[in-house]
Amino acid sequence: MGKKNELQDFLRQYPKTNSLELLIPDINGIFRCKRIPRQEFEGFFETGVNGPATTLLLNVLGEMTGDLDFLNLEGDPDRIISPVPNTLAPITWLGSETGQVISTFNDLDGKPILFDPRNVLKSALEPLYDLGLSPMVATELEFYLIEAGDGSMPNLKLAKVPGTGIDQGGIQYAMPEDLWDNDEFLEAVRAACAEQDVPMTTVHSEYSPGQYEINLHHVRDPIVACDQTVLLKRIIKGVARQHGMAASFMAKPFERIAGCGLHIHFSLYDQQGENIFADLSSTVAPAISEKLRCAIGGLIATMPEAMAIFAPNANSYRRLVPGNYAPLAPNWGYNHRDVSLRIPVSGHKNRRLEHRVAGADANPYLVMAAVAAGIHHGIISQSDPGEMIGEGVEMEHNLTLPRTWDKALEVFESGNNLSRYIGAEYHRIFSAVRRSECDMFAAKVSNVDYEWYLRSI
Repeated sequence: MGKKNELQDFLRQYPKTNSLELLIPDINGIFRCKRIPRQEFEGFFETGVNGPATTLLLNVLGEMTGDLDFLNLEGDPDRIISPVPNTLAPITWLGSETGQVISTFNDLDGKPILFDPRNVLKSALEPLYDLGLSPMVATELEFYLIEAGDGSMPNLKLAKVPGTGIDQGGIQYAMPEDLWDNDEFLEAVRAACAEQDVPMTTVHSEYSPGQYEINLHHVRDPIVACDQTVLLKRIIKGVARQHGMAASFMAKPFERIAGCGLHIHFSLYDQQGENIFADLSSTVAPAISEKLRCAIGGLIATMPEAMAIFAPNANSYRRLVPGNYAPLAPNWGYNHRDVSLRIPVSGHKNRRLEHRVAGADANPYLVMAAVAAGIHHGIISQSDPGEMIGEGVEMEHNLTLPRTWDKALEVFESGNNLSRYIGAEYHRIFSAVRRSECDMFAAKVSNVDYEWYLRSI
C-alpha cells in the first residue's frame, strides 16, 4: 500500500482525527515527538516535514551533548522526517482525535540517516541476510506500576489485603488477583495493542510486588519487533496515565526488589525455512546445533563490549546483583534463568536462544543490533561458547561483566567488534553521547551525599 493510500484508509476509519504525532525513536529508544494538524497530513505523507536531525542524539534529559562536533551539525540543520509505512494508528488513551505514526529521518537527498537507530539495526542485520539467514525474534518487557508517594519517591501500586487498607505482603508471583485488581488497565493495554498492531501475548505478575511482564509474539522482521517494543512501552505508559498511575521501565527503580529486564528471543532460519539452531538428529535435550553453539560463543565474546548498550544508564548497573535472575557473567545454559544466554524448552521448529542481559531501560533497536552482531560474529568465527550450565545446576555468582557505567563505556570504546556492525561513526556517536551523560551524572551531588556525609564529616 502506498503512503497516501495508507493515510486515506486511516482517515476513513478514524474520520475525527485532527492531529498526528510523529514518533521518532532517539539514541535512548525514547520517542521524540512532533505533532502536526490535519491540514498538514497529506503533505507529510507525500514529501515529509523538516526537523533537526539532532533530535536523534539527545540524552535522557532531552539535551544535546557538546561532543559531536565531528558530525558537522553546527547550526542544528534540518533533515527530512518521513513516515514509516504501516505504523499509522490511533492513540486510544487520547480519545478519537489524535493519531500517531513512527517516523524516520532522511538526508535532504532522500538517503536514510545512518544514526537513526532503525537504520543502525538494519546495517547490523545485513551480514546475517548476506548468509541467506532470516531471524525470527520476540521481546519480553518487565515494568512496575507505581503511584504518587508522599515525598520524592513513588509508591508501588500494590493490592490490598481484602477488607483492609494494608498492602498485600510477599512476592505473590503470577497471582491472578493482581491481574483482577488491574483488569481495566490491562484490558485498555490489550485494546490499544490491537488498534496499533502490536502483537501482545502473555501477561503475568512478576517476581516482585507491583511488577508485571508483557510478552510480544515472534515476528520475522527484527526492526518491526523493535518498533512494536517501543510502542508497547508507550502504550503501557499512556494507558497507566489514563488510569491515574504510572509505569516505570527503569532497570532498578527500587532498592530491595528485582529490576526490570528486556529479554530477546532469537532464532535463525535458512532459505529452506529450516531452523539452523536445531539439531534434528539429536534426541538429547537440548538438541542444539553447532551453529547455535557458535552463535552463543559469539554473544559471549562480544557481551562485555556490548554492556554499554545493554545497560545504558547509571541506574542500569543497580540491577546487576546476585539472586535477581539478572546477568552477572557471560554464561549460557539450558532451562536456567540465572544465566545470561538461556536455551528455553522448545521444539526443533522454534529452537532459540533467550538473551537476558539488557535492562528494560535499554534501546531495543541497539540491543537487537548487538545481539545480531554477536550471533554473526560467532557463526563466521566458529566461536566456542565454553561449558554449558545444565538444568538445575547451582551457579557461582561472580560478577565478571562491567559493573559500572564508566567501566562499560571504557570496554565499549576499546572494543573492535561492534563497530563493524553498527558502523564506526555510530560507535563514536554512541560513545560521545553516553560518556557525556555519564560524566554529568557523576558530577551531581545527590541526596545520598547529604544523608551519608553532611553531618558526620
